[in-house]
Amino acid sequence: MSTDYRINAEPRLDSGKAASRRYRRDGKIPAVVYGAGKKNKSLLLDHHEIFHSLEQEGFRSAVIKIDIGKNVEQAILRDIQMHPVKPNVLHVDFQRISATETLHIAVPIHFIGEEEAPGVKTEEGIMSHMLNEIDVSCLPADLPEYLEVDVSGLHLHDSASLSDIKVPEGVEITALLHEGEDQVVATVYAPQIEVEEDLEAEADEEADEEAEIEGEGETGEETPED
Repeated sequence: MSTDYRINAEPRLDSGKAASRRYRRDGKIPAVVYGAGKKNKSLLLDHHEIFHSLEQEGFRSAVIKIDIGKNVEQAILRDIQMHPVKPNVLHVDFQRISATETLHIAVPIHFIGEEEAPGVKTEEGIMSHMLNEIDVSCLPADLPEYLEVDVSGLHLHDSASLSDIKVPEGVEITALLHEGEDQVVATVYAPQIEVEEDLEAEADEEADEEAEIEGEGETGEETPED
């Protein structure tokens, strides 16, 4: 971990919907921290602080130190409830961590060398990200903020997979560990514009041919009687 994420909190004394609404009007956000064999602890966070912390990519996949007066809880972010319309945080769940217990958490993937990839640079392909985060297992001290995959060598129709991601010592990609599936994380595909244009041209030609056939059958001449 290269970044030290910390937030301030205070104990929450009142519970219930009415109290939650009052706290939110005052710029406070209800939260809870649980796990590690300890009792759940109800907290209040500053909305401005937590909102801007959530804007940082690493905050969502890092060990966070929660300062509660003179006490400090170490936890990871587990759930965020947002207002359905407004950009407001309504509630946050944290899970305590233990230094000796393995974590399972999703971390972001950073794609390196996209612009240099031959499939994009010279072969007019488009780079598509199939996954933007992956679940890893590790001890808290080994938790990375993100993992990198080098796609600079991909040609048209080439792909990069989970096994191409270099992980730090002590970190394992959960899918490879338990499922054994080497999923594709990025691929370079050819644009479909030309194909779509050809299909449209063929459809226009067919429509013209049908119109000509219909026109030939509508001459206005009467059919001779037997």
